[in-house]
Amino acid sequence: MIHESRQPNLLAKEKSPYLLQHAFNPVDWQPWGPEAFRKSRERNKPIFLSVGYATCHWCHVMERESFENEETARLLNGSFIPVKVDREELPDLDRLYMTYVQASTGRGGWPMSVWLTPDLKPFYGGSYFPPEDRYGMPGFRTVLTSIAQLWNTDPARITEASRIFFEQLQSSSPMGKSGLPEKGEAQEACFRWLASAYDPLRGGFGGAPKFPRPALLTFLFSHAFHTGNREAASMALHTLKKMAEGGIHDHVHSMGKGGGGFARYSTDERWHLPHFEKMLYDNAQLAASYLEAFQISGETLFARIAEDIFNYILHDMQSPEGGFYSAEDADSFPDGETQEKREGAFYVWSWKEVMSLPAEPDKLELFARTYGMKPEGNVSEDPHGEFGGKNVLMEQSAPEKHEKDTVAALDEVRQLLYEKRLQRSRPLLDDKIITSWNGLMISAFAKGYRVLGHEEYLRAARNAADFILVHLYEENEGRLLRRYRDGDAAITGKAEDYAFFVRGLIDLYQACFDNRYLDAADRLCETCNRLFYDHADGGYFSTATDDNTVPVRLKEEYDGAEPAASSVGILNLLDLAVMTGNEAYEGMAEACFRGFGTMLSHNSPALPLMLAALNNARKGGILAVLAGNMQSPRMQELLKTLNSRYLPGLTLMHHASAGSLKGSEIPADIDPESAIPAVYLCIGHACRLPATTPEALDELLDGTIR
Repeated sequence: MIHESRQPNLLAKEKSPYLLQHAFNPVDWQPWGPEAFRKSRERNKPIFLSVGYATCHWCHVMERESFENEETARLLNGSFIPVKVDREELPDLDRLYMTYVQASTGRGGWPMSVWLTPDLKPFYGGSYFPPEDRYGMPGFRTVLTSIAQLWNTDPARITEASRIFFEQLQSSSPMGKSGLPEKGEAQEACFRWLASAYDPLRGGFGGAPKFPRPALLTFLFSHAFHTGNREAASMALHTLKKMAEGGIHDHVHSMGKGGGGFARYSTDERWHLPHFEKMLYDNAQLAASYLEAFQISGETLFARIAEDIFNYILHDMQSPEGGFYSAEDADSFPDGETQEKREGAFYVWSWKEVMSLPAEPDKLELFARTYGMKPEGNVSEDPHGEFGGKNVLMEQSAPEKHEKDTVAALDEVRQLLYEKRLQRSRPLLDDKIITSWNGLMISAFAKGYRVLGHEEYLRAARNAADFILVHLYEENEGRLLRRYRDGDAAITGKAEDYAFFVRGLIDLYQACFDNRYLDAADRLCETCNRLFYDHADGGYFSTATDDNTVPVRLKEEYDGAEPAASSVGILNLLDLAVMTGNEAYEGMAEACFRGFGTMLSHNSPALPLMLAALNNARKGGILAVLAGNMQSPRMQELLKTLNSRYLPGLTLMHHASAGSLKGSEIPADIDPESAIPAVYLCIGHACRLPATTPEALDELLDGTIR
């Protein structure tokens, strides 16, 4: 909350919505950088580092309770140099100090609170601290007072402890060149672990809270394809169905207008009560998962959910210039209130609100029954009593819900709810544009165009890619920037920015066959390799070689809410090796696999996307070269045949003109001017005779897969 009487702190000069939220706190916040480091050294004060993001519910809570409190601010300003960081702007910095917090406390999360020595070494940390001692946790003011006393009386004890931890962090890593596990061993171990954690009733893995983690679904689909293990695909399909039914899915949407999409995660094991923030990276990856589910199963439900996600992104999350915004907040002002935001206020409904809509009573009752509404509210999992009397819509299984009349009645009420919700106070939109997350969304839209054929998806992908190439690409230096907001592009790109955007460009090329995107992907992959690749042990560091603002360069070793840069980087190397003929890429991908060999052997569920990439590499990807007029009806039929199938490791190229393809595996005798459109399928270093009809292509694909 902004207090007009207060002078702003230094965060008022920043662009991050998260940092700007704290610009009028009484805390003397500094942005991360040399000036804050200088003050810490000269005044011999430890740094208090607070890391969060704009749509983080508990970050808002800690701000209201502590950072808006004058007494707490005096403690912070008097004994520390307070520094505020948006984790979405500096993910490598967040990862470094989160590693410390998790190692020292056994858990992590945001807001993250870490105390650092003037040389940036951590010595105490945690996540959310209540203002006073409660929940079995020390209060924030208690912690501040204790640390200030210890720093003043025994600073040597603190600096020695921080030095020892930092040395351990620099010298230890679960990675190591142990060689790759035996053929299929790591994949089978990952599947067994997932099967043991699988919830057969509700889908997902483990208990509450439940996170989507699309990389696991990618692995399961890949494992099923390469081994014939139907259980793996069934687990992923069931999980996607239960998520689509759950409260984590926003059921109030209007096609062509907005709404819909998925929230960050579910606080319960039923996917019912979410933390209501919506993140671009979740929705991008989930859209791709639902597309794959549609290819595998043929069930239109999955296509419909993918379309719902794309509708949400196009109408609620795309900037006029073409880039995609980052997130929407969980909190907003309840109807008629302006003093304090509440989580989920935009999304929850009372029984009275629904029953008073201008529709026939039987339709309203059908809607309430279909989505599990109750007069007293349906949130039994409510841990803090915030949703009393409210309903979080959650689709109930019923045989009649897909009947034509039922669907029409539900859509009529849904439209009325959507229009009513537009009258509410919307959650904060975090309108910064992040390169890496845009790369994920470009991939999703490109795949959406290929699988569903909607031209608007291709336009969205091209517009976003062109936006980044214009506004977040420094052509003279060949480098990416990470963040754009309010006309300002800033922050040197991280490994994930390069990896995810290159992936988006590769997928976009395979949707439209515009060589500009393939050339840009190749150039940026080369830059990524120069700045981030570990030539000694394989894999990609998160931070560039010439970035001295992060004390230690780490590699992400977990395909979590976002995939690891190394996992996506390997997929890029494998595809570009085929598409450009650069054999060095294939060798680098192999070195990455070996560099992560220990991790893959002993903790395979940590890197499911890398395991899927390993499947592609070991089983042999499929190169499909298209020859002939792309606009001809026959070529469109051939493309539809390819795109309707789930084919992990498929690489598509178009032989538009002689010499346009650089790949070493491209058949030399392809006639680019052929009057009859054809598809050449190549595996390894061998290509089949061309297919010129959908039937012949189907037969060829069946034989190739076998």
